[in-house]
Parts: sequence; C-alpha cells; structure tokens
Amino acid sequence: MSIITTDQQIVVVGLGKTGYSVIAFFVARDINVVAMDTREQTPFSGLVQKEFPQVKVYLGGLVQGVLNSASKIVVSPGLPLSTPEIQVAIQQGVAVVGDIQVFADYARAPVIAITGSNAKSTVTSLVGLMAQDAGVNVAIGGNLGTPALDLIDDNIELYVMELSSFQLETTPALKATVATVLNVSPDHLDRYDSYLHYHQAKHKIFNGCKNVVVNRDDALSAPMLKPSVKVTSFGLSEPDLKQFGIIQQDSKEYLAKFNKTLLNVSTLKIKGSHNRSNALAALALGEAVGLDTASMLGTLQKFSGLEHRCQWLKNSNGVDYFNDSKGTNVGATVAALEGLGPDTQGGIILMAGGVAKDADFSLMKRAVKQHVKTLVLYGQDKHSLAQALEGTAEIKLATSFDEAFKLSNSIAQSGDAVVLSPACASFDMFKSFEHRGDYFTNLVEAL
Repeated sequence: MSIITTDQQIVVVGLGKTGYSVIAFFVARDINVVAMDTREQTPFSGLVQKEFPQVKVYLGGLVQGVLNSASKIVVSPGLPLSTPEIQVAIQQGVAVVGDIQVFADYARAPVIAITGSNAKSTVTSLVGLMAQDAGVNVAIGGNLGTPALDLIDDNIELYVMELSSFQLETTPALKATVATVLNVSPDHLDRYDSYLHYHQAKHKIFNGCKNVVVNRDDALSAPMLKPSVKVTSFGLSEPDLKQFGIIQQDSKEYLAKFNKTLLNVSTLKIKGSHNRSNALAALALGEAVGLDTASMLGTLQKFSGLEHRCQWLKNSNGVDYFNDSKGTNVGATVAALEGLGPDTQGGIILMAGGVAKDADFSLMKRAVKQHVKTLVLYGQDKHSLAQALEGTAEIKLATSFDEAFKLSNSIAQSGDAVVLSPACASFDMFKSFEHRGDYFTNLVEAL
C-alpha cells in the first residue's frame, strides 16, 4: 500500500474503466484519492476496493460535501457536467476536469489528437500503425482501447489519441502537437442541448494546439485560430499548396499533396470515398509530426481497416456484404452510403435500425435516394426511420434482426451490396455495436 505524502485530495467521479485508470494513476503517485459513483455497484467498484483499500469509495450517489472540499474533481466522460452536484462544486470554485486533461498535464511526448463524429477510430488506428511502421515508440488510445492515463510512460515518443466529445467537454487545455476534427454531424443529441453545443465540445480539441488538420469537405471541421497555428487541409478535391487531396491522371485516381501524386487509389485495401478521405487525413497528421512519407504510404497499402467500420466480409452469389455496425449515427451511415455507393455495381440493400438517440433521419434522404435500392428496417425506432425516409427507396419492416437479414438476402441480386449501417445505437437488441456486428458477421459467414 502506498503511503500518502500530499495534502491534495482528488475526487474521482465514475467507477468505470476510465475511473479505475484515474484512481490507479494517482495512487501510484501517492496522491490522496476518494471515489464515488451514482450507481450502487459498478463493474470496477469491487476491484478498486480490493486493489486500493486506502481509497474511500462512495456508491449510490454523489456526496456534495466531499465534492466541495476536493482539490480537484476528475469526472468520467459518461457523467455530464450538468449533473447538479457537479454544478454546485463548480460554483464553489472546485476545478472539474476529465482524464484527458490529466493526461495532457503529464504527457511529455508529442500528441496527435483526433476527433470527429465518424471515422476517428479508423484514422487513429491508421496513424498509430504508420508511426509503428516508421519505428516510433508510439502509444495509441483514449476513447479507443486503452485509457489515456494507462499510456503515460517517459519512454513513449508519440501519443496518438482518439477523443470523444464527452472527453473533450472536460479538457480545457489539451495543447496537442497536432489536432483535427475529421467531420461533424448530429450525434449524442440526447446529451447536448443543441447541435451547436455538440460542435463546441468537439472543437475543444484545438485548445492550445500547435498544428491543425482541417477537412476541406466539412466546413464545421475548421476552427477559428491564431495566425501562429499552422493549418494543413485534406479533401477529395484537387489539392492546392500545402494541401492533401485527389488528382485524376490517365483515368486513374491518386492520393496527392499539392501537384505531386503519392499513391494510386486502386492499391488501397480500404474502399470507398470516405476511406480515401481517411487516408488523406492520416497522411496530413503523420506529416505534422515528421513521419516519413514513403513509410506512411507503405502502411496505407497494407491497412485493411477496422472491424465493424465498413468492413467487407465476403461475396456470396455475386453479393457483397459489409459490416458497418459502428455506424451508430446518421452521419456515419451517410458516409458509408456515399463511400460505398459509387463502387457498388448494383444497388445497396441497407439494414438499419435500433435506438435513435433523438437523431434526425431526414438527413439521410439524399444519400438513401441516390444509393439504396431497398431499406430493411428493424428495432425500436424502425417506424421513425420509415416515416423519415418514405419515398426515398423501397422499405421493408422486419420484426427481428434475423428476419431483416433474411429479407435482405432475398432481395439482393448479383452486383448488389448488403450493408449493415444502422444509423442507431444497438442497445435495444445487443450489448454493443461490436456484439451487433459480430452477430451480423456470423450470419454472413453461414451463407
């Protein structure tokens, strides 16, 4: 057991995976920690009490007096800052941050910070692999995989961090070496008062950054910046000076920087225009921290994408099957349709449905009308989807996920693609989007 050697008292609110990592981090540094959670039991409360018996744990509610007397409160991303007890502590002058701000205060290596409504996991993983292939001792995590504070190590040469809007809410001074908002589309409107507040949370990633990477195809990705901040952009148009983009040459498409072609798009294993955009974003981010261009291009040619993110599964009787279960919001599904649609010889049979999270499904109309032959809808909010998308494509309603899959197979013809991209959360039928994607994958593999 550590001997406490400081008068600081950190209150950790939220005893999930993130909260556990925060407690372990501070205990290892002999800083006094108190923990609490609104729930009576959490997946990590027993483990905290067993491994850190010196940490006082309060369950079943937040203790206002303890919060008000804290040196600092570190709140887990799942708990909104609007929580009344947290608001009272803030009014009492207590600093309230998240684990990403603690990470920023302790990290000694450059940080690549990545957020966006969609594609952030793909780009984070791709940039991390680029760094590994270039021989850099890199740590990858945040919202993806390993909690941020578990990554802190003096031997790390580069951090590549995926960050969510929930994490960024409590990160006033990230000070990343390079930061990007890949894209912004409506999401988590069950948590935010407005789309504007969600957008503002995303843009906290730019606080104190040295370099910015901007998506030319999404005006909401660009921040207001001081002249001293270096800006590089990426997009699917032909690039200008200091820009990454696409050049058409000899009837072929190339990833390019300014007027220099870099890589024939046909050599990429990740398909669709959205993945070309992801590749360009990764090149821009890697360049900002000095990764070798030739090495990054080599990584791009071998990168096959992530599970559940427009993942090609197989071709059966001429029909391609794609698992995009990570498409949990409207913007993700639109990106999948616009990315896969032009490369699909026939039409798309789109399996969608689940928990809407107050989404505006009407934003899908244009992409559905352009690329989808049949909508096969299932789950809690299938009727909301059907109502919003009436007239865009043939609509079939299924009573279960299995029935939706069978309907999709019966409709699909050679040249078509069956795409699971739900535009909804999974919790009406599945434990997680991974569980949903794995279930779909098993159905496809059984064909």
